[in-house]
Amino acid sequence: MPLTTVETPTDTGGASLSHGLKQRHLSMIALGGVIGAGLFVGSGAGIAAAGPSVVIAYALSGLLVMLVMRMLGEMSAAYPSSGSFSSHAERAIGPWAGFTAGWAFWVLLCTAVGLEGIGAAQIVHGWLPGTPEWAWVALFMAVFCGTNLAAVKNFGEFEFWFAALKVGAITLFLVLGVLALAGVLPGTDSPGGSNLTELLPNGGEGLVIGLLASVFAYGGLETVTIAAAESQDPVRGVARAVRTAMWRIAVFYVGSMAVVVALVPWDSPQVVEDGPYVAALDRLGIPGAGQLMNVVVLVALLSAMNANIYGASRIGYSLVRRGQGPTWLGRVSGGVPRAAVLASSVFGFLCVLLSYWRPDDVFPWLLNMIGAVILVVWIFIAVSQLRLRRRLERETPERLAVRMWAFPWLTWAALAGMATVFVLMAREPDTRVQLYSTGAMTLALAAVGYAWQRTRERR
Repeated sequence: MPLTTVETPTDTGGASLSHGLKQRHLSMIALGGVIGAGLFVGSGAGIAAAGPSVVIAYALSGLLVMLVMRMLGEMSAAYPSSGSFSSHAERAIGPWAGFTAGWAFWVLLCTAVGLEGIGAAQIVHGWLPGTPEWAWVALFMAVFCGTNLAAVKNFGEFEFWFAALKVGAITLFLVLGVLALAGVLPGTDSPGGSNLTELLPNGGEGLVIGLLASVFAYGGLETVTIAAAESQDPVRGVARAVRTAMWRIAVFYVGSMAVVVALVPWDSPQVVEDGPYVAALDRLGIPGAGQLMNVVVLVALLSAMNANIYGASRIGYSLVRRGQGPTWLGRVSGGVPRAAVLASSVFGFLCVLLSYWRPDDVFPWLLNMIGAVILVVWIFIAVSQLRLRRRLERETPERLAVRMWAFPWLTWAALAGMATVFVLMAREPDTRVQLYSTGAMTLALAAVGYAWQRTRERR
């Protein structure tokens, strides 16, 4: 039977996490969490495939993400936990589900830390070509590992200013783009609708590729529900973040994609080679657009490194607190799970080393294995919300500070959307391997988690 309490401590040193995050930290984490490096760089491939219909792709995937965030917000406001969806899955489905979702997400975050470190090092190496990339990766890892080891408020302060820079950059881009399209930006002629004559230049297949690219650009939204457990008012923090998710996604993702495809021809080689935002800024005649966007992308990558080390350490800590991992990983001192921070950072740096040592076999295998983990997590969120909502209404309705819209119909609609994405991934050669690799890892974790659950029940 599913556990009714999922935060029961094991022997983790008798200490607990601090509550050093303030409301301003959570607000900016929620704002900046949707602006990742994938938006600035990875969206170019989606535009090249889908053309102007990439706006439709981002709107559809954004709608799915809004539903997922609403479901997660409902559960996180009712049951604040550093384990977030992993704790909810254990509470709603059973310990094996929490184990599977939690450890799969931990692997995803740690691997992402390594990838973001590599990307950030490549940018700095471009500015300082005489310096080795590995040294920059090591420096970034040391800085953010140290930041997360010290105190949670340090993580919050870094993310506050990183997020402020990202929000400021994307807001400035949107303002300049709208002025240019309106024909009131000095020195720039408005293209009008000349770049929007072909909505589906590559047909439905192009839209599918753009849709798949957009789905995985939304990673990072879950961090705010993890961080809320260490805030001074978790319920209020989660509720505010979830309620503003809709306009954040609409403005930052859908809005910026609309501005880009209106300003720049979708088939311009610069969209893929330099990135869509650099292409748009060049079209506006902004001097040094390439270097300007490199600074913004660097900030986005460093922000993601910081957030992923934090998220991985808290997910790992929560799993151990629930008896689903090695006890030493859950030891807390100074309000920080320092062993979990170190383990997450070391795993991330190991991924960097694999990119140098085994770039042709082990490293691609690892990337494929985490390719669809976020979809697996979303499915656990939806199923958990379906089961917990009924229980909350029956037993503790006062906990429902956030409610899923049109329950249960929109939850089922979200599950149908996720199933559709899986089918689309199976159709595309580039994503099929990711789907199968992630599926194999998920089944392996579920088997281990189920065996562990049965063993604990017998005891």
